[in-house]
Amino acid sequence: MTLDTTDLDQYMGVPMMPGELKEAVAVNDIRRWAQAMHYPNPLHYDEVWAEASRWGRIVAPQSFTVACDTSHGCAPAQVGRIPGSHLIFGGDEWWFFGPLVAPGDRLVCHRMPYDYKVTETKFAGPTCFQRGDTLYINQKGERIAQQRSTSIRYQVRDAKEKKLFEQPGEPEWSEAELMELEQVKAGFIDQIQTLGHDRRLWSSVEPGQELPTNVLGPHSLASFATEWRAYPMTAWGATRKGPSTQTAEELGYTKEMAGFEGDRRMERLNPELTDGAYYGPSRGHLQPQWARHVGMARGYGYGASMGAWVLDYTAAWAGEWGFITHSSAQYRNPAFTGDATYIRGVVTDQREERRGRRRRFIATVSVELANQEGAVLAKGQVDVELPAE
Repeated sequence: MTLDTTDLDQYMGVPMMPGELKEAVAVNDIRRWAQAMHYPNPLHYDEVWAEASRWGRIVAPQSFTVACDTSHGCAPAQVGRIPGSHLIFGGDEWWFFGPLVAPGDRLVCHRMPYDYKVTETKFAGPTCFQRGDTLYINQKGERIAQQRSTSIRYQVRDAKEKKLFEQPGEPEWSEAELMELEQVKAGFIDQIQTLGHDRRLWSSVEPGQELPTNVLGPHSLASFATEWRAYPMTAWGATRKGPSTQTAEELGYTKEMAGFEGDRRMERLNPELTDGAYYGPSRGHLQPQWARHVGMARGYGYGASMGAWVLDYTAAWAGEWGFITHSSAQYRNPAFTGDATYIRGVVTDQREERRGRRRRFIATVSVELANQEGAVLAKGQVDVELPAE
């Protein structure tokens, strides 16, 4: 069995059509995002708390940047035709440059395919790991962030035959176990409330320091649907410039999964056919029948959301005076319905950087996501700038 990637070469390093949403960022877009990502930081939804903050109003978490795109960073990482293929997210690397996204902002997303390689995997045999860059620029011409996404493109027939993710039904949680999850969540929330608007100083942290554990879930089709709807791009008619000029069929998706996502002509006629929750490549997340069709055990979460979990978890610890400068995360296993995702972190490095006359004080946090069985879902390294005093 082989994977035909001959069509990809012509796209590497060639800028794509930029992406742009029609509407400016609204306060409720930010609130909806925090809710969907299970991020209980009142800075991003409670106006009274936010008014007392250093910002004086509700601002978006850094993870919200990905919601300002029309393809959550996927478009430049899936150009070119691979016949009989499907796609899942494999990781994200972020560089943040300074400004936060705030209500009223309008972002344009410039994209360019970066590179790809084919590797043998247990999941699907020959598998294409393809990367693409998205540069987020606001209405002032300021660079917000650059995202380098990795897509995993594979032949559906191979994944179905290997059955790597074949599992029994969803786990059952006792009331006692659910209460334990809530206690873990409460501990994570307590650090946010306790730190409040104060500064977490660089001098107060050291390598080996563990961050409070957080847990998300148990995940469900409802929680994954809430995630999907928090991306403004999923609203009918929301995009000014679409995710791609290529259709899913032209990219090589199987006939059953191709659909009309991103097709602006079809959106005017029958928008449900362009909605990834119902039809097309994205419906495997929310429809177990189609999850199994692409080699998954049951409904599963979104890779872009998993990247947001890593960023939000670290930002909650850093506090409102901290700023994530760089993050690199690799996604190893999906978050399935019925499972819970534990997020743990530890400080692994502490250093001072000089850029011209400016000094930056950086703490590096190693983050791991794992389910209740200990299976690792993602690993990441996050650099956070903290105030010196």
